[in-house]
Amino acid sequence: MLWHHNPTARAWRTTAAPAEVLAFHQSLPDYRPTPLTEVPVLAAELGVGRVLVKDESERLGLPAFKALGAWWAIHRTLQEQPATELVTATDGNHGRAVARMAAMLGLKAHVFIPDVVSRHAIDAIRSEGAAVTIITDSYDAAVVAAAEAATGGSVLIQDSAWPGYEVVPQLIVDGYSTLFREIGVQPDLVVVPMGVGSVAQAAVTHYRSGPVTPVVLGVEPARAACITSSLLAGEPVTVPTSTTVMAGLNCGTPSSLAWPVLRAGLDAAVTVEEAEALRAVEDLAAAGISSGASGAATLAGLRVARDRLPLTAQSTIVLISTEAAADHPTERAL
Repeated sequence: MLWHHNPTARAWRTTAAPAEVLAFHQSLPDYRPTPLTEVPVLAAELGVGRVLVKDESERLGLPAFKALGAWWAIHRTLQEQPATELVTATDGNHGRAVARMAAMLGLKAHVFIPDVVSRHAIDAIRSEGAAVTIITDSYDAAVVAAAEAATGGSVLIQDSAWPGYEVVPQLIVDGYSTLFREIGVQPDLVVVPMGVGSVAQAAVTHYRSGPVTPVVLGVEPARAACITSSLLAGEPVTVPTSTTVMAGLNCGTPSSLAWPVLRAGLDAAVTVEEAEALRAVEDLAAAGISSGASGAATLAGLRVARDRLPLTAQSTIVLISTEAAADHPTERAL
């Protein structure tokens, strides 16, 4: 296990995402707030007052939260730059969200996917009408390939930023703000999964720009710990990746936009092992919550970090579960 703690994080302040993001999502025909489900058995296990799970297993007709960011970014980008094709790289759910919106708008979509992604996820993206290119390398390599392919009438809609490519990724992070604005409780701790760090960036931005300032804990796979490794090193680093059951978090390089926000405003980061994430999937399923390993990583991380966190018998914890289980009926039907 890797662990990083920043005792000054809650004092850091920033600017909130634009209010118009929520208004855009509320204007969509399929919009509704996702459930915040209380799980008393987990509160008893962890010795806290409440554990609530923000269940993103059904969001805007898709089995993950990713459409919140991708659709807002596409909406704003196409206002400034007409396109005939949307291009992206993905570990699964982001690419599907981009492909779905492209089809809704009558545009082509081209999605680059590392070969460690499951056949099920690849087929789901193809079912949206997207052209798919499999990259026999890492997620980072798929991002490079997608960026190189976005020429002419194509627009890159990528959820990871690097110097010179930060406008669209920031729009995606802004889009994720709706998830946190929907949370109607005042938590003492919010736990988010981390891949390149974008949803964690959205969490930190939300909770460091308003009156509620909970502890924010980020969780990532031990096999792809780019954020925690960077925090420990004091600078962004790239780590090698291979395979992990937490496929949506299988990223080797932090987003250049997420990095300064997480360095300043993230209270803690922890890594989890494969078996810990799979156990969390089973325990959430027993509570009636469909979650893949990437989403359930937040429960696994909370368990691992429990004794290092400032929690009491009255604490309220919110876990962000970002995706449905792979065999979720909604996902199979789409």
